[in-house]
Parts: sequence; C-alpha cells; structure tokens
Amino acid sequence: MKIVSLLPSATEIVYALGLGDDLVGVTDECDYPPEAVTKPVVSRSALPQTRIQTPREIDDAVRERLGAGEPLYVLDRELLRRERPDVLLTQDLCRVCAVPTGQVRRALDELGVPDAQVVSLDPQTLDEVVAQIEVVGRVLGREDRAAELVSSMRARIERVRATARRVPTVSVFCLEWSDPPFAAGHWVPEMVTAVGGEPLLAEPGKPSREVAWHEVRAAAPEVVVFMPCGSYLEEAEQEAQGFLDHPEFADTPAARNRNVFAVDATSYFSRPGPRIVDGLEILAWAVHPEAFPEPPPGTIARLA
Repeated sequence: MKIVSLLPSATEIVYALGLGDDLVGVTDECDYPPEAVTKPVVSRSALPQTRIQTPREIDDAVRERLGAGEPLYVLDRELLRRERPDVLLTQDLCRVCAVPTGQVRRALDELGVPDAQVVSLDPQTLDEVVAQIEVVGRVLGREDRAAELVSSMRARIERVRATARRVPTVSVFCLEWSDPPFAAGHWVPEMVTAVGGEPLLAEPGKPSREVAWHEVRAAAPEVVVFMPCGSYLEEAEQEAQGFLDHPEFADTPAARNRNVFAVDATSYFSRPGPRIVDGLEILAWAVHPEAFPEPPPGTIARLA
C-alpha cells in the first residue's frame, strides 16, 4: 500500500502503526519520528520562507492569502502522478494547518488518480484525537496495532484524570498565538479539564479564537501555558518575551505568581497524534506540580 500523509500528526500515526515504509510522501513539516524527514516532500507551505517572520507578520500573510482565495500549501503534483498513492491522509479542520480534502481530490482527478482514497482526519476533542487512530488503523489494515495503541493512550489519560479528581480546580489560560492573541481551542480545553483545570476563554471542541489582552486580565488565570502553534520550546520561550511585560498580562495572578509556562507545542499540543498524551502529562504538571511528576527536559519551561 502506498500512503501519502499531508499532516505531521498523520505521519506520526502511520509510523506508530508500523507502516513507515509504506509512506511515499509527507509534508515539509513532518519531522517525527526522525525517519520522516527522509521521505519525499509532497506538500509545502506557500508562504514566503525567506526570513524569520514575527507572529503578526505570519498572521497577516495567512489572512491575506485566505482573503484572496489562494492556497496556503503547494502540492507536488508530479510526485502524486508518479507514485499513484492508494491512501492520502489530510484534514478539513483548519485551513491553516494542511491541504484541505477538496484541493487534494481535485488534484488527484486532474492527475488521473481518481481511485485513491482521501481520508480527512478532523478531531475536535481529546477523545476524538485518540479515536481517529482507530479510524486510520481500519483504513490501513492495522486494526490490532491501532487498538493496542489506543488502549495504552486511554489508560494514561484515565490515570491523569484519576489524580486530577483529588486536587483543587485551577483556572488555566492556554495561549495558542501571541500577536494577535488566540485562546487555544479544539482538544486543548478538554485537556485542561482532564488535568484538574478550568479552561478560560475557550470551549471544548470549538475552534481557537482571537481574544484581547484585557479579556485575559479580566479572566484572571492562575496558570498560563503558552503553546504557539507550530513552535518548539526554544521558539516559544523567545516569542514569549513579546507579551510577558504587557501591562494587562502582567497583572494576571499567573504572571504575578510566576505560573507562566512555555511548552513544545509542535510536538505535544498542536499535532493531534499519539504524543498528545505526553502533552496531557506535561500540562498536568504545569497546573498541579504538587500532584504530577515533572516532565522530561526540553518539553516545558517556566517563564520569568
């Protein structure tokens, strides 16, 4: 079977199911496991890559392309024509994150590959993130391996929830983007609840939404976790310097008590794949360090 993954999270799922050798195309963002970077790249960002851009510049560029009806990703049509994949894994949940199903289907029809199966992975809650692994397992003929992986993930989630039921509830604001500020949505609010927190300015299963700093101050979070979409820990730490001294943010209980954290969002929060449970355990320590073990180095950092 020839598989093309148009999502870093889907690439991680394929490898977790033991089918890495069947991948004939991935995105330019697929970097886990390390073997993924050796695969041919079939999807690249259409945004300018000439220099490092600020969060505001990236946001403006995305809005401009979407407003003009231009795609955010470019498909390598020749690679698709040559490989003629059997299955393509993509999503329709977020136009910013990957090539949408419609664009993929049109490209395949134009290239004369109409029989390829296009599977859209669109989880919106933590439970759906886990359940989609079973869906991929059925499509790729690895139901047993998928069931084992899902069972392990659910057991770890339940252990976190069991501990969280014994601790006080703490108000938590998860910041997904800094300029303009966005509250993290979809599966993140459910993650917050699972670790004994009250998610602020976001609803479970709903998209991330733009907020204002005065809303953050009014919400008075006791813990803030900065998880900028597409950023690793070092990048998140650097980017956080742009808002830590903002007067309204600095006036929150989290900032006053130094309960502000940056995390490796790319690996453990932005990608709805197997490592989302690692993210849950990382978040649990940030919210209740007295009840959960400290995560491995390089996954989370307390911000000054």
